[in-house]
Amino acid sequence: MSNPAAYALFAWQAGWVFALRSMQLGSDPAGASVALAAMVAEKQKAFTDGAFAAGRAVMAGARPDVVAAAALRPARRRVSANMRALNKG
Repeated sequence: MSNPAAYALFAWQAGWVFALRSMQLGSDPAGASVALAAMVAEKQKAFTDGAFAAGRAVMAGARPDVVAAAALRPARRRVSANMRALNKG
């Protein structure tokens, strides 16, 4: 992900997902605890997967941009999946 536009798209998607999820939580506060727990768990998993992927890339002697891309790949996949799900309704 050495393309700056890819980072910008990821940042935009993450912000958009955050905004839409916040609106959902605001409209259904009673169901928020279950939704929040799921959101926290998916972010922890993406972070852990990214940390391990970055570690593997470092041990393989990858360039810093390749390590960064490996670290961000799980989070990008999760954000993209959330974006698709939110756009479906």
